[in-house]
Amino acid sequence: MASVGRRRASPRPSGRPLLAKGLTAAVLAGAFVAQAAGALLPNVPLLLAATAVSLAVEGVLFRWQPDMLPLLAKSHADITVRHVLRDLLLVVGLLRLGEHDREAQFAWPVAGLLVFYALHCAIQAVSVLVRRTRTLPVLTRNVDASALRLSTAPAALLRHPGPRLLLLGLPTTAGLVTAAVTREPLPAAAGTAVSGVLAAAGLGALLVRLLPSRRPAGEQEVLDWFDAWLADYRPTVGLYFSGGVSSVYQADMWLETMSRLDGRPVVILRERFMVARIAPTDIPVVCLPKVSTLMRLEHSTLRVLIHPSNSGKTSQVLRIPTIKHAFVNHGESDKLSSCNPYAKAYDEVWVAGPEARERYARAAVGIEDKDVVEIGRPQLDAVRPRSGPPAADARTTVLYAPTWEGWDGNPGNTSVVEAGENLVRALLADPGVRLLYKPHPLTGSVEPAAGAADRRIRELIRAANRERPATPAEPARSVSELDRLTAELDRLTAELDRLTAAGVREGADQVERMLAQSAPPPGRAEAVAKATAAWEEAYWATLPQDEHQVVTGVRPALYACFNIADLLISDVSSVISDFLASGKPYAVANTSGLSEDAFRAAFPTVAAATVLTPDASGVPALLDAVRHPEKDELADTRAELKLRLLGPDEPTSQERCNTALRDLSTTALNHRARGEQPEARQPRPQRLAEDFLPGPRRASGAGTEADAEVSSSVTPPSRSAPPV
Repeated sequence: MASVGRRRASPRPSGRPLLAKGLTAAVLAGAFVAQAAGALLPNVPLLLAATAVSLAVEGVLFRWQPDMLPLLAKSHADITVRHVLRDLLLVVGLLRLGEHDREAQFAWPVAGLLVFYALHCAIQAVSVLVRRTRTLPVLTRNVDASALRLSTAPAALLRHPGPRLLLLGLPTTAGLVTAAVTREPLPAAAGTAVSGVLAAAGLGALLVRLLPSRRPAGEQEVLDWFDAWLADYRPTVGLYFSGGVSSVYQADMWLETMSRLDGRPVVILRERFMVARIAPTDIPVVCLPKVSTLMRLEHSTLRVLIHPSNSGKTSQVLRIPTIKHAFVNHGESDKLSSCNPYAKAYDEVWVAGPEARERYARAAVGIEDKDVVEIGRPQLDAVRPRSGPPAADARTTVLYAPTWEGWDGNPGNTSVVEAGENLVRALLADPGVRLLYKPHPLTGSVEPAAGAADRRIRELIRAANRERPATPAEPARSVSELDRLTAELDRLTAELDRLTAAGVREGADQVERMLAQSAPPPGRAEAVAKATAAWEEAYWATLPQDEHQVVTGVRPALYACFNIADLLISDVSSVISDFLASGKPYAVANTSGLSEDAFRAAFPTVAAATVLTPDASGVPALLDAVRHPEKDELADTRAELKLRLLGPDEPTSQERCNTALRDLSTTALNHRARGEQPEARQPRPQRLAEDFLPGPRRASGAGTEADAEVSSSVTPPSRSAPPV
């Protein structure tokens, strides 16, 4: 993004988290020093107090500061070392407290302690073996995998060494502490015996998992099963995604569109953890972590892969010659990321409207115009059009949804740092405004200054809610009515959690999830959509109409905020392009350092926006234009820009997307036909039609007459841009 803005020195991150971690580490170290002193002096009260403090700090670490555990492990002070040291100091204290002629009586507790730790190591080794047998080369959702002998996961306590050692070792520690008080070896021996028995039972439970009848299918058996599933389901179009937890929304936004495409869709993931993160869908989901497994798609009926994002692993699937690839992106804006040169690696680039086509032409990154296909934005069906200005007696709902700082660190990427607080103060100063603040989930991930500004904005909103006066304009709601609405929201939240969890218990591993999510109940996706709509309605109904909100998390979604808002304030990002579907006014904060004219010229999506300066001086006039449509001079410009950015309303975006899919599928069919030997091609034209072209989605792999009709076309239909 062009900018003459000055780079700022990033302030140091807040010292509070570091102070808390340092304090915890200091208390833990001090407890061990005090325990050593109590053992060597010997001093029973000091030994007991230090041991109690040490155990309490362990609880704090696992409950509130889990990010400290890897740091301690890197310092060779992991949970095993700490636990052994704690018990060792107790044994030293016992020996120092005991009389010389009774030291031999403590040999049995010491021997029991050694046996317990040996069993702990054995449990860890066997748990690793069990985990490897349960690490399958293919993971699925919404696919019947009962043939793979899937089973529930072992108890979480047996799979995690830290909590396991703490819990199973508690009898030993308690016995040693009691022995230090009573100066008798029996409590220590009893404690170590209990810990040993518990550890032996856990080891036995894991060993049973290694029996052939209890293990899931082996690697080759799973691969053979996967090949058979591909041959039976015969997918025709796939959504390919690879990324981290924070980027899963990029795939989620295309799931509904995929479910409405012609053909038999499938979702292809590359990261194992993403199988549990992807949003609820009835589409088969397949995770193929290894490249060698991914290459098995080459011999499948899959003809088109749709890519909502670029990633390092994208290059691996692009090597499959039998599949055509379309880049759809997860949003369009004037940023350089929306015309990335990597896009020329795909066969086609599917964009929303003419502006994106011209953006690629202006960028001159090697994308030929013939490879750009305009399909609109199918996801925007959820955005309701504007019904009119806010009522005279109602508050003006303003959505401030800034983007994040981006990877290049350009100050003009996000308004949070330069203008965020000024914008929020100006909005909060208007008593007729209700503010919804929805920051990008990656805010602060690159520049600490953005994270600090985000926290200050949230505090401004909380302070405004505390100080806001009572509003007589809002109809008074009885306590019973509010209780009813809250109860309904709680019920819908539980219903959504039940539907999205799909019966997966907490602590389930990937194989157990695969088992629990093998066959979604019919209509689950529709039930989730219906419950989500009801939840959003109940959510807004329970909130006071004059209360400002910080909106984070999965629910409510961004488009739900669009439908509530009368005005959007954002940055140069795909948010403003999507918001144009509503026809409502929007504003863009200019923190690039460019003049307003240069800013509008550099970013075409700003053409219909009110441009706000970092000092937010234009906010009062902007609000006045929203409340009085006769002062809104940009309404016609918004309608024209919507057409340029999103394309025409007819045919619908979903129809144009299906047309693009059919065209690219036909290209893939012709490419495969040319690649086969003539003798292999001639006897099976019907089979080509069944395998290579998308038809109506169905559970089995049987072809249809419609497939054969489409295959009769040798020349792909024209991919010219739809009329604008």
